[in-house]
Amino acid sequence: MTATPFHVYDTTLRDGAQQEGMNLSVADKLAIAPLLDELGVGFIEGGWPGAVPKDTEFFRRAAKELRFSNAVLAAFGSTRKAGTRAWDDPQVRALVDSEAPVVTLVAKSDVRHVERALRTTPEEGLAMISDTVAFLVGEGRRVVVDAEHFFDGYRSDPAYSLAAAEAAFAAGAEVVTLCDTNGGMLPHWVTDVVTEVRESLGVPHGRDAVAGDRLLGMHAHNDSGCAVANTLAAVAAGCAHVQGTVNGYGERTGNVDLVTVVANLELKHGLRTLAGGGLEEATRIAHAVAEITNISPYARQPYVGASAFAHKAGLHASAIKVDPDLYQHIDPTAVGNDMRMLVSDMAGRASIELKGRELGYDLSGQGDLLTRVTTRVKDAEARGYTYDAADASFELLLREELTGTRQTYFRVESWRTIVETVAGAPGHDTAHDAASRDADAVAEATVKLHAGGERVVETGEGNGPVNALDQALRSALTRVYPAIEKFELIDFKVRILDAQQGTDATTRVLVETTDGQHSWSTVGVGPNVIEAAWESLIDAYVYGLLHAGAEPR
Repeated sequence: MTATPFHVYDTTLRDGAQQEGMNLSVADKLAIAPLLDELGVGFIEGGWPGAVPKDTEFFRRAAKELRFSNAVLAAFGSTRKAGTRAWDDPQVRALVDSEAPVVTLVAKSDVRHVERALRTTPEEGLAMISDTVAFLVGEGRRVVVDAEHFFDGYRSDPAYSLAAAEAAFAAGAEVVTLCDTNGGMLPHWVTDVVTEVRESLGVPHGRDAVAGDRLLGMHAHNDSGCAVANTLAAVAAGCAHVQGTVNGYGERTGNVDLVTVVANLELKHGLRTLAGGGLEEATRIAHAVAEITNISPYARQPYVGASAFAHKAGLHASAIKVDPDLYQHIDPTAVGNDMRMLVSDMAGRASIELKGRELGYDLSGQGDLLTRVTTRVKDAEARGYTYDAADASFELLLREELTGTRQTYFRVESWRTIVETVAGAPGHDTAHDAASRDADAVAEATVKLHAGGERVVETGEGNGPVNALDQALRSALTRVYPAIEKFELIDFKVRILDAQQGTDATTRVLVETTDGQHSWSTVGVGPNVIEAAWESLIDAYVYGLLHAGAEPR
């Protein structure tokens, strides 16, 4: 199927799309597919034409609009129905009509499912596999058979599961994928089953396979938390075809994370799995796919997560300063990621120095400065601040210690907010009646400050007091600093500290802001959410102006 015997098969667009809360449009799929090709996978499973109208449309458009450098499209479908002929089954015909060069058939390989789910005989179950594969091969398609529930079926009745795999191979399938459909296997079980199946069927070990050989594949789900380990065990036992999804998308607990698998195979085992050196783009591509799916990237995802190479402990930082490899299992650039130093109450002087270097400040040899910054960070975090997720606020703190003065672009005289609730229906003034439940809350903020040699008073309205403050501050400053027009608040997180204090608890607010090209995060702490948010907003504007190259006026 590909120039090399080892196959990386991506099913993000089909199996991954079954994740709860994910709903990919045809346009989404057309946008994701080129990213998967850029990653270097060999196969992209686009969906189930004939069964899902969106997938039928995807294949129609893909044939005209998509041109891949590394991958081929695969259409997913089922074997013929019991008691029919393959060429008369409309869903089998739809697989041919999709024009996909590869067809992946899901086939029952657990005799219990054949008898109870398909409600047919074991003999007919095997005929359904062989007839459908033979028909599709005759139509010029390359065929992968996904042996559904294979591991559970093999452990219950190994003879039937082996017969199902042999029927697929005998009819012309190039790959039989052993599916851990329920996700309950453990690595040593996978090793045993793959080894026994490979030897029983006379399939060569993946490391010895050449083009044209029968191949076994692995399709793992993560219900036992072992999907990656199970896939690696299957490869070690002889599988030469792995299926998975970017970012581990999939129903229940997800499919195996394909990026983690290929990174382990390439960087730990030295096995070439991706075409075109795509692994170095893995972080960018994984995050780009996450943007299209509208599912936030998992920060602690192996290899490509934002925290995958983030170091917080001072002891780690001291060692990393000498040699980064001492606390990192690979070079982060191998997967397109980067090392980050987190500044926190665990920080020592080495952490501060490395973080400064990351931000572009050479602090080597400045022991007194490092001590001051370290002490200040620890004191601030004791009061509720956190800098490991607020690099912009930390940089402003660092610059203040370096220069001896706080960067200022304006001087705030005062600010205030008002939230007024207006009943949705006239004539009702009872606090608990139906009209009050439909009331609209209107937030208004007034900011008085000095900028550009003038005293400025501005009022803003917004969806809540923080949004109103943001609008008022923006209005007050834009005339003096036009760069602010590009600033946009894109995320807002509130954390209540010392919750046992009730309404008297300290509040921490993290704000993320963008100028359209870059984003930055700031932190504020106060006795309530509005004061904490105000401090974070001020830092966000100051940092944005600083990096926009604005001169204080």
